[in-house]
Amino acid sequence: MTIRVIIVDDQAMVRAGFAALLAAQPDIDVVGEAPDGRQGVEVARSAHPDVVLMDVRMPELDGLAAAREILHPPAGVTHLPKVLMLTTFDVDDYVYEALRAGASGFLLKDAPPADLIAAVRVVAAGEALLAPSVTRRLIADFAASRPAPRRDSTALRLNGLTPRETEVLELIARGLSNQEIADSLVLAEQTVKTHIGRVLAKLDLRDRAQAVVFAYESGLVTPGDSR
Repeated sequence: MTIRVIIVDDQAMVRAGFAALLAAQPDIDVVGEAPDGRQGVEVARSAHPDVVLMDVRMPELDGLAAAREILHPPAGVTHLPKVLMLTTFDVDDYVYEALRAGASGFLLKDAPPADLIAAVRVVAAGEALLAPSVTRRLIADFAASRPAPRRDSTALRLNGLTPRETEVLELIARGLSNQEIADSLVLAEQTVKTHIGRVLAKLDLRDRAQAVVFAYESGLVTPGDSR
């Protein structure tokens, strides 16, 4: 199945370079581009992409606000693409907020071409791009700057998980891949996938990115803590 992608970035050369790279892949089709967040929202609504590559810092409407509009549309809009945030710097104040807004992950704009192609495929498949070590560090950094964990319904929702599901959620939040979780818990990778599916369903979360945010906000994981 072909992955439909739009590219939202205020730099024309970046859009052209990413478009050429992705369009050369047999399973990826670039169906639109936009130079700012406002036009990005419009193109996302009209082109029905599977993945939106969204720059963080843009005029008119920044990537964070645009991601919120795309992922929380008005009534009647049923198509929700995955949003992959693009950032120039390895430390960016928007990253954690982007995940809270519903983005499925982020990627440094100077990442190797193969990483960009892989990222589009990973996000389109429903996974969150949260495995790289830089992501683990950034999520911890920004989680550390957030208010203290909430002890309301967010934390109470953890009670609906089994001990094993809670363990899996904690490892997801620490940035482990499915295979790493399987190795850590001595489980088959398919069993881990089943547990993850149940965690997302029980907590009413869309994907792995939301699971990471939930784990920090509920107090299950403490920034900087390690196993």
